[in-house]
Amino acid sequence: MALSVKLEVFEGPLDLLLHLIEKNKIDIYDIPIVVITEQYLDYIKNMETEDMNIMSEFLVMAATLLDIKCRMLLPKEVNEEGEEEDPRAELVQKLLEYKMYKYMAFELRDKQVDAGKSWCKKPMLPREVQDYRYPINYAELIGDMNLAKLHEIFKSVIKRQEYKIDPIRSQFGTIEKDEINLEEKQSYIEEYVRNHKCFSFRKLLERQGSKMEIVVTFLAILEMMKQGLIVIQQEGTFADIVITSNLAA
Repeated sequence: MALSVKLEVFEGPLDLLLHLIEKNKIDIYDIPIVVITEQYLDYIKNMETEDMNIMSEFLVMAATLLDIKCRMLLPKEVNEEGEEEDPRAELVQKLLEYKMYKYMAFELRDKQVDAGKSWCKKPMLPREVQDYRYPINYAELIGDMNLAKLHEIFKSVIKRQEYKIDPIRSQFGTIEKDEINLEEKQSYIEEYVRNHKCFSFRKLLERQGSKMEIVVTFLAILEMMKQGLIVIQQEGTFADIVITSNLAA
């Protein structure tokens, strides 16, 4: 009579490897790859599954174990830092990550089971108790407070607010924005240059009404000079700047 053996079902090849390591009480950082490979191959030989997707995952891991086994028989490779590389290092890292996720899943499952044991009960207090409000004794609340004391508290609060005011910045005025239409200003200056073939730059600036208009006029004159529409001359260092127009009247 043949002996029937029921194999455990594992979620994947890493789950099987982790089971074999724990079953043999092996240090996960020093896996005897020969022993583990033999036990792993024995298991997949007796697997009862027709799902090729599942079977292919276990076969890929079997090939990986055989590759590691072969590499361990060869002389050890040395990395750029001069240290010997362990062919099992990548497999160990995957096992550690899988073990961490597996135990996290156990923790979440336990929390779900514990949460299922919790029951909430609706409040059963009578409406009279829910609507009850503790009576306020206004005489006890106010105590010896009077208008004079309230006035003193008010003055102290106002004084603290005054201390927060910066004595220098509080004297600053309001900066108002000069609204200038740049296109209209540009057209005005071009018309002025066209009508005045030769004129003083100082007199042109004196015709402006604000600092912003002076700045815009100065930039417009520079742009016209760049385009060759005007010629600027100055006889001396502090002499008046004379502008000559090249525009047609």
